Amino acid sequence: MAGTFRLDRKGVSFILKNRCADAINALAESIAEQVRDAHDDVEVEVDEYTTDRGAAAVTIADPRGRQLQASDGALTRAAARFGLEVTEVAE
Repeated sequence: MAGTFRLDRKGVSFILKNRCADAINALAESIAEQVRDAHDDVEVEVDEYTTDRGAAAVTIADPRGRQLQASDGALTRAAARFGLEVTEVAE
């Protein structure tokens, strides 16, 4: 006999926006630190934000940022160390 399942949308939303955000932000800082260690002469920023869940973006805030990503894979390598994949955000 199958039971009834009811999704607690408010509860799930709370967890994704609050509880997971701390872990996501810490991971983003770790990725940024990996890039800083490899390229100590560039500024790396972490932008923490919330959509329907906690989120963060890591950006090489330097005119050479795109070139470092294209030639060295700076963000890709740092993210891969944590099992993540890098995607480019259209401006």
